Amino acid sequence: MQLSWTSFLLCAALAAAPADLIVSAGKVVTMDAQRRVITDGAVAIAAGRILAVGPRAEIDRDYQAKRRIDRPDAILTPGLINTHTHAPMSLLRGIADDLDLQDWLTKFIFPAEGKNVNEEFVRAGTRLAVLEMMLGGTTTYTDMYYFEGAIADETKKAGMRGVLGQTIIGFPVSDYKTPQAALAGAELFIQKYKNDALITPAVAPHAIYTNSPETLKAARVLADKYGVPYIIHVSETQKENDDCAKDHAGATPTAYLQSLGVLNTGRTLFAHSVWSSPADIAILKAHHVGVAHCPSSNMKLGSGTAPIAAMLDAGVNVGLGPDGPAGSNNDFDMFEEMDLAAKLAKVTSRDPKVLPATKVFEMATLGGARALGMEKEIGSLEPGKRADLITVSQSAPNAWPAHDVYSMLVFALNASDVQDVIIEGRPTVENKRPLTLNPIEVRRQATAIRAKVDASLK
Repeated sequence: MQLSWTSFLLCAALAAAPADLIVSAGKVVTMDAQRRVITDGAVAIAAGRILAVGPRAEIDRDYQAKRRIDRPDAILTPGLINTHTHAPMSLLRGIADDLDLQDWLTKFIFPAEGKNVNEEFVRAGTRLAVLEMMLGGTTTYTDMYYFEGAIADETKKAGMRGVLGQTIIGFPVSDYKTPQAALAGAELFIQKYKNDALITPAVAPHAIYTNSPETLKAARVLADKYGVPYIIHVSETQKENDDCAKDHAGATPTAYLQSLGVLNTGRTLFAHSVWSSPADIAILKAHHVGVAHCPSSNMKLGSGTAPIAAMLDAGVNVGLGPDGPAGSNNDFDMFEEMDLAAKLAKVTSRDPKVLPATKVFEMATLGGARALGMEKEIGSLEPGKRADLITVSQSAPNAWPAHDVYSMLVFALNASDVQDVIIEGRPTVENKRPLTLNPIEVRRQATAIRAKVDASLK
């Protein structure tokens, strides 16, 4: 019996495997081992994971989806991975600019935080930060702040992925008054979120100059007990290095941490590492320490230029981060970080071949995942990985005409060109419209709290 065309299509559809979502685009940048860029490609997703990546015709043949997102005029890429920020500081945006780091911290930030930071502040600031990050294509962010449990709660509600570090610091702050209390609180936080699909808890001693050696070591023990990351600011300024050398027999902060034994085990992420020597880079490589490079922050605070090309040449895993938005950067724009990372490396080395666009985009995706020790889960579009991906529209004039896709992503396209965001297989932004947060309400809350902050500083 001869089948009708309708019957044939029905049989073909029945033979296709089920999927929750298929996303297609004019180009798919996979960041897989072959660095495939697929023209007219698609990704099939089910249960929060990637089922398949390939030409759209093949995906449509092999999978039958409950819903689709088709963007023929867009680039589909892995979600961007922010490896360093302080999300609730969105409410302190622009509170003090054009200052040295220590003056900025001690004269403005720490006092403002002491008067205003509570759980309500943290929740509202996190919602604002996550809204901005998601609209700009970030699908995972790495945080260090206070009330990290509240940050985790708001992040999870918004459908965002977070590597969230409870801050440990050697003086009384808003959530915990002693390092010992902060460590105990961090343990409870870790226990709550240890196996969460979206939240990776972490221990985050602020820096060597704000913690005793005993606290730095205790934080390592806690991180290793639960197998979570250890996150810390290191060598952000020359002053930090000079003070460390004075206090610790000529050691750099990296060498000092090595001498304490805190680099010997577990996952470690250094934020900044601007003043890293060749010997420091060798330590980073030997101990598999990841680095969060923050070009906008380092430039704005006049901190210096991190030797990123040397780190990458040595095999150190380096990601990108905007840092906090309260004066050290003022936004969460990962497209800006990519652009500046490339240009800063080129101008300081006076070599235009340093940090090509392909390498910089890797830093914003798979490189960031490696720096966090999460490359088996996120950072590229491959079957089995978590379904974190974005589409970037090429409909605006800054995208015309389209040539090399990596050059477009790093040097031409902007955060405002992000069209769709899918995290753990769930659309959180569709056609530039946030689906999990209400921008009007987020803005209302942020404005009200910022008015309180301004009044407290008069």
